[in-house]
Amino acid sequence: MSAKLNLDQPRSRAEFTQGLIWVALSMAAFIGMSVGSRELATSLSIRQVLFFRALVGLGIIIILAKQFLPELRQAKMVRLHILRNVIHFTGQYFWTIGVVLLPLASVFALEFTMPIWVAFFAWLFLKEKLTRPRMLATMGGFIGVLVIARPGLGMIDPAAGLVLLAAAFYALALICVKELTRECSPGVIVVWMILIQLPLGFIAALTDWHPVSVADAPWMLLAGVGALSAHFCQAQALKRLEASVVIPIDFLRVPLAAIVGYYAYGEAIDLWVFLGGAIILLSNYQAVLRERSRYSKP
Repeated sequence: MSAKLNLDQPRSRAEFTQGLIWVALSMAAFIGMSVGSRELATSLSIRQVLFFRALVGLGIIIILAKQFLPELRQAKMVRLHILRNVIHFTGQYFWTIGVVLLPLASVFALEFTMPIWVAFFAWLFLKEKLTRPRMLATMGGFIGVLVIARPGLGMIDPAAGLVLLAAAFYALALICVKELTRECSPGVIVVWMILIQLPLGFIAALTDWHPVSVADAPWMLLAGVGALSAHFCQAQALKRLEASVVIPIDFLRVPLAAIVGYYAYGEAIDLWVFLGGAIILLSNYQAVLRERSRYSKP
């Protein structure tokens, strides 16, 4: 990956604010995808879940095909698109196993070891600076996750190990997305994701196919639309903000997932969730204020 790709800095505070909004939308979409995937996995295999998520995405991008065709024909950075999606597909498989077998808050807590990898990969490949506010936000967010999850014997589970592995895959895939945004629009990045991951998902699903019913359709839509929206919003955020800024903010998915898990599945929620969420929020609030000061006013 090119060492000079960090030279494009966000231009204004308005763009910085837009990036934060896209991060928030991405968090909501990821949680929706998680719920849809978990419900689908009660009757379908995990490999089918990945396939149908991509299939729903294909239906959406066909509707918008005319808008993306000119850029798709240019096939910019196609090798990086393929690399990113093979890495991401593998991470998704491990992550979905965790969503099915572990509480949602635990999955997101384990997944958010990812910022450590993101900060490292962003420094190594994109030459992003490891500024003090970013490091403090990452450390504060990770501490908040530990407060929520309180890892102990209950977290020692093969599925937990797969989620940790998925976190490393996701971090590398995200760095690929950040580099892709230099020459590709967020919409086209998502289109390539569907076009590459759909055949991968289909081949994998054929090895473990279960009967599909009409009752699965709503969950397919939620998982598919959530996945497409989440990655589109994340790419929009990365187009405006550096990767080491985006990911610590995304820690807020942990307390949000805990709340959704409580209301949707009766998963235990207690004071620790709110305490951990407060630590995450405060650490990111300080970092956002400092990062915002680096941007020129509109």
